[in-house]
Amino acid sequence: MHVYMTKVISLSDDAYDALKSIKDSGESFSEIIRKLAKKDILDFFGKWPGPKKELSKISRELKKERKGFKTREVKI
Repeated sequence: MHVYMTKVISLSDDAYDALKSIKDSGESFSEIIRKLAKKDILDFFGKWPGPKKELSKISRELKKERKGFKTREVKI
């Protein structure tokens, strides 16, 4: 069992909005930060040249589609 100590941090409004835009319902900000901290910064380089609002919209739509995707087992 992990015991977590709460830390207070300050974020700019735009940083908070960026985290909030990728957060799923039921997911904590701590979980989002943990996921992002594990990624290599080069994974993000050059991925989206367009406006942030457009990227957020696309991201939300992809998440909805992924939730509806069903897999099935195939025996070979």
